[in-house]
Amino acid sequence: MSYLAIKHIHVTAVVLSLTFFLFRGWCMLQKPRLLNKRWMRIGPDSIDTVLLVSAGLLAYKLQQYPFVDSWLTAKVLGLLLYIVLGSVALRRGRTRAIRIVALTGAMLAAAYIVAVAITHHPQPWTVWL
Repeated sequence: MSYLAIKHIHVTAVVLSLTFFLFRGWCMLQKPRLLNKRWMRIGPDSIDTVLLVSAGLLAYKLQQYPFVDSWLTAKVLGLLLYIVLGSVALRRGRTRAIRIVALTGAMLAAAYIVAVAITHHPQPWTVWL
């Protein structure tokens, strides 16, 4: 499979994953019972699997690897933060306020990951200034 095809799959999976995450965040705030539906658990996991596999394939195709290339390391660390905050936002937050703060933090982490992906720099704000 070509680099461009994998990149398109990856970008599409990113958009779907973030859209689904925002939808689940809205459900958490407005209709929490929807989060218990089977499709709400399986859908995001399927999309995220495609996302992670395509990310691995892209790293292999580019011959750039986390903990070797600083921008990929930054993306992986940002992803870990996003996962933790997302878990607090959708499942583990004890109060609504904690969940809202975690949801906001997760979206900021996602924005950081996307910015790093676009700039290939662990401090994307320095590239844009």
